[in-house]
Amino acid sequence: MKNITIKDIIECIGGELIVGDEKLVCKTFSKDTRTIHKGDIYIGIKGENFDGNLFWNKALDNGASAVIVQGIEFRKEDLEKYRDKVIIKVEDTLQALYKMASYKRKLYTVPVIAITGSVGKTSTKDIVANVVSQKYKVLKTIGNNNNNIGLPFTILNATNDIEAMVLEMGMNHFGEIHLLSEIAKPTICIITNIGTSHIGILGSRENILKAKLEILDGAENPYIIINNDNDLLHKWYEENKNKYKIKTYGIENESDISAKNIKLLEDSSEYEIYLNDKTEKIKVPVGGEHFVLNSLCAIAVGNLLDIDSAKIKKGIETFTLTKNRMEIMELGNGTKIINDAYNSSVESVKASLEYMKHIKANRRIAVLGDVLETGEFAKELHEKIGKVVYGNHVDILICSGENAKYIVEEAKKEGFNQNNIYYFENKEEIVDILKKISKPKDVILFKASNGMRFFEIAKKVEEVLS
Repeated sequence: MKNITIKDIIECIGGELIVGDEKLVCKTFSKDTRTIHKGDIYIGIKGENFDGNLFWNKALDNGASAVIVQGIEFRKEDLEKYRDKVIIKVEDTLQALYKMASYKRKLYTVPVIAITGSVGKTSTKDIVANVVSQKYKVLKTIGNNNNNIGLPFTILNATNDIEAMVLEMGMNHFGEIHLLSEIAKPTICIITNIGTSHIGILGSRENILKAKLEILDGAENPYIIINNDNDLLHKWYEENKNKYKIKTYGIENESDISAKNIKLLEDSSEYEIYLNDKTEKIKVPVGGEHFVLNSLCAIAVGNLLDIDSAKIKKGIETFTLTKNRMEIMELGNGTKIINDAYNSSVESVKASLEYMKHIKANRRIAVLGDVLETGEFAKELHEKIGKVVYGNHVDILICSGENAKYIVEEAKKEGFNQNNIYYFENKEEIVDILKKISKPKDVILFKASNGMRFFEIAKKVEEVLS
């Protein structure tokens, strides 16, 4: 792959070179002056509440070799001060970002695995990337940089030695995954499930499926891997199996990749699978049936990329989760805190509670907050969570949030002991109640949408109970 120069960028984005050397090689890109590294190309991004273009000079002062900005009028003294740097001016830095990422993606002839779904995108990305990395040098989405800014920057920062890409794609509106797919041009497309996340914006699960299927828009004759246990994906598969190259994975429905003799343990899972002409025993180092499904997806990817069985097993058995995804902290008195508070939905709450019930504990305490972006479905969906809580061996229920009161109300209707239910308008009170009622060897689950910031409460509880 050839190096990208300032000249290439200007031709790609139609920018104006204000000052600098067009022969400069561009290796790394950044949008944050606080974490800028020497030699970075800084791109000013204008958001609703923040305009990164205004910090162009700070980026150069902090070590950036070039800046790409919009809406800035440069003074003569600015050009003199930064005459040894590069300044490019464009009409729209976001459009410039998309064009640059698309340009760089086309320089690679490597497998590009794109992952989307209502829940489980990040954990699936983690395990898939670890399997693929057993054979290839992998570029993967870091954290949750899965949107219209994070994904292009991920691709822009690919090094010349990258042999495969594993890219997460998130959305909450129509058209968002279409954009990401057109930039990434995936060769393998994965859809983990279709649930209720963002249903308040998209209006129905069928519309959510339609939005997720935009992952195919930028792909040319890709392999498609789907969770065949998901009702809508199973239906879509039956209707389209002769139209696309589809590989399925599942536990309940007969699939191309299926687990047998599953043992769900406290902090891991084990199962058997027929892989490359023989039965293999697989161990997943994280508890919960949903992580078994994630590992089956990774096996499907490994098979498509001709990764041998031993390496696939190693990739599954050694993967680690992105922070705040099922992060388990064990305190000195035997109490366990499950910090799974990065996102939430009816489906992911159910999965977390089902995992918790397999943990040996004095008591199981569920600390639940609002599922956001549910719109007119808020009451109905939170009531469903209340039903799920009652059926999953929860001993104490603690809730906070505007819609979390519906979880409490439904749990009471189902027969949950009212003396073991706590509801707080102020989520900070959760720390105080847990300090008061927690006992050794309890297990405490924190689950809510990211905007509720329950992961911060989990950290505070850990400090108080330690």
